[in-house]
Amino acid sequence: MAQVIAIANQKGGVGKTTTAVNLAASLAVLKKRVLLIDMDPQGNATMGSGIQKNDLIYSVTDVLLGEAPIENAIMGSEVGYKVLAANRELSGIELRIAEQDGREFILKNVLKNVEQSFDIILIDCAPSLSLITINAMAAVNGVIIPMQCEYYALEGLADLTQTIDRIKQAVNPNLEIMGVVRTMYDARSALTRDVSDELKRYFGTKLYDTVIPRNIRLAEAPAHGLPVIYFEKSSKGAVAYLKLAAEIIKKIK
Repeated sequence: MAQVIAIANQKGGVGKTTTAVNLAASLAVLKKRVLLIDMDPQGNATMGSGIQKNDLIYSVTDVLLGEAPIENAIMGSEVGYKVLAANRELSGIELRIAEQDGREFILKNVLKNVEQSFDIILIDCAPSLSLITINAMAAVNGVIIPMQCEYYALEGLADLTQTIDRIKQAVNPNLEIMGVVRTMYDARSALTRDVSDELKRYFGTKLYDTVIPRNIRLAEAPAHGLPVIYFEKSSKGAVAYLKLAAEIIKKIK
């Protein structure tokens, strides 16, 4: 049965979708059967996987509304993993499912049909705490939090952990922070190092050893619809995400 993992942070611009896409690709390179679910209406994880979000036959919206079986909506990609894609239609779904019984567990229930087909299912969550995000959190074993080493990251820590605790109490008693990954890391910056030290004190062994550096190739890859390992496999960004994937596999075992 698959490990189901959310990639989440309430703060935008921290490398959340970049982490979801590149982690999916790196895990696939390491011979894992991976499904990436895009639960962000912006559809950036979809586009970053080389899929045009305006050309979808079925999307995650159709699956959540019960208008398409998940097996029919999952798409192959040219980058080694499968994708359950999203587009702007996802932003209008909340009013349509808000009155349903068990509305928080729709994704969890449909994933039961495909869990045996994958080793790891990654869910790219929207930064807002919406019913869509709660659906994702209800379905997962754990959360990976990408975090930029800047002052405001520390400011939002308490809010983030409180949110996860509330969701744990309300819909998913098994929900845990699986790990925290430092993104856009600049080792030359004293602030980066100070924030990194603070994260070590706060999260302890849940802070991954691997850091994701600021990297031009990592920033350029989404414009080409490719994870960085397929865009420039020798780049520092590609090497870092491959190392992170290996670290996650080791911890899951």
